[in-house]
Amino acid sequence: MSAEDRLKELGIELPTPDPATGLYSHCVQTGNLLFVSGQIPVVEGQVSRTGHCGETITLEEGADLARVCAINALTQVRAYLGSLDKVARVVRLAGYVASAPGFVEHPRVMNGASQLILDVFGEAGEHTRAAIGVAELPMGGPVEVEFLFEVS
Repeated sequence: MSAEDRLKELGIELPTPDPATGLYSHCVQTGNLLFVSGQIPVVEGQVSRTGHCGETITLEEGADLARVCAINALTQVRAYLGSLDKVARVVRLAGYVASAPGFVEHPRVMNGASQLILDVFGEAGEHTRAAIGVAELPMGGPVEVEFLFEVS
């Protein structure tokens, strides 16, 4: 089943892509690699939650917000490539989690993004990953995820 078909099967409608909020591009392709800038959990133009995991954001909420980051990345990829079916493989995710002191569950937060990628791309969605705790993220977001795809 194609990635576009899986997306429909999962009942996920990708939103309209937001423009970049700074002096960068959402996607840059070099050869067959597509780099996607860090995505934060923006819904309808606004950061859906602010705060720090382990303080005002629970582990489960953090994972849900990481999933939103992945949806936003897929939105940018489709806008750039025209179809998610042009993704040959998901290579890497790097997640940054705004964390309260002592919070160490960054990998479990990132599972929200990883699971969506696996659900959409199947075996081609198996990827490497980094999960890093940070003090603050843009616009107060609790999680930011960047992506690297191989494209055909």
